[in-house]
Amino acid sequence: MKIHSKIEINLPRHAGILCNDPRFQKFAATRCGLPGEQFHSTAAAEYLRTCCGVSSRSELETDHAASSRFNILLTEFDAWVGRIGQLR
Repeated sequence: MKIHSKIEINLPRHAGILCNDPRFQKFAATRCGLPGEQFHSTAAAEYLRTCCGVSSRSELETDHAASSRFNILLTEFDAWVGRIGQLR
């Protein structure tokens, strides 16, 4: 069963695009205790999978808890880059 929201978003694809974003690569490195560094896309993908509790991004389509964790991570990233106000 696929998880759907009001807007149809392919979460695994979105996660893949995110891991290739240099800003997300810096965010992931910072969150791993390496401020000022930037991960390669493969390390960013590993960080994302670890945060979401999955072994493959494809699980984001079917695992409701993992998709929720991905959305939380995405919100934290958006706050980090200044797209939304900082979380308290």
